[in-house]
Amino acid sequence: MIERRLRQVFTQAGCEGSVAVLDVDGEDRVMFGDTEPVVAASTFKIVVALELFCQAAEGTLDPAERVRVSPAQATPGGQGFCIFEDEAEVSLRDVARMMLTISDNTATDLLVRRVSLSRVHTRLGHLGLDRIRLAGTIQEEFDAIGRDTGHTGWADMTRAMSEAASPADADRIWERALTSPALRPGRITSATAGQMAALLRLIWLDRAGPAAACRAVRSLLGQQRLTRKISTGFGDEVRVAAKSGTLPGCASNDVGVVEYPDGSRFAVAVFTRPAGPGRRALPADSVIGTAARLAVEHLRRRRPSP
Repeated sequence: MIERRLRQVFTQAGCEGSVAVLDVDGEDRVMFGDTEPVVAASTFKIVVALELFCQAAEGTLDPAERVRVSPAQATPGGQGFCIFEDEAEVSLRDVARMMLTISDNTATDLLVRRVSLSRVHTRLGHLGLDRIRLAGTIQEEFDAIGRDTGHTGWADMTRAMSEAASPADADRIWERALTSPALRPGRITSATAGQMAALLRLIWLDRAGPAAACRAVRSLLGQQRLTRKISTGFGDEVRVAAKSGTLPGCASNDVGVVEYPDGSRFAVAVFTRPAGPGRRALPADSVIGTAARLAVEHLRRRRPSP
């Protein structure tokens, strides 16, 4: 039974997991813990890109519009605009490329402010995906975590960690951050595996918005450069277009579409998290690939022969 095998995979990895796999061109599916809202991490950036390109296709913004990105506006993230020393000018379309291909948090926050959360949620509601909820910008979420640790915000918290008298003192601050109420689904951006897989299926079928918008999102997801999670479960002959998401000590996720040489396509969402309170280690990326492969192969065996 596929559910039992998935449960074993996560148990052996010392984590909890949610899986949703949908046949893009059919009705068959595998669902495991798929309805529970969990921390979405950076997988939600697909939603922001979709809204941007839908607004472009509808004529309310120009994807070639130039915007200036200043280091003073940077959102922490480790890569992308947050490590720039000088102001940069770039198109909205290429800001979206930075967001999806290297998971640039500064790019994401710029686009969230540009397209507006209310319009994102309105579109998701029309698609029947009301369990994908964005709580705000990434910077706002980080600052909420920082305040829960007794600091004025994220920057103040990280400064306190860097100036701590000992590594143990810094670790205690980080542990408080990981138990912050701001990390609970609902207060932080969250989603279900089932609805994220459903969103991908709609994008691949040109049903999530105008066809041009769906095509633009598919193109950028195919240029992913940052991590390999779902793809670790498949050979080089299988194409994977995906967006990962990681929040250290809290969530390791990946969502995407895998396509086989015979043309069969599957929308996949795998979310993992520590097994319980006090457990902060996240599984290796290969666990996500293993879970994805098991579920996809289960559906492929059930497909009628060509």
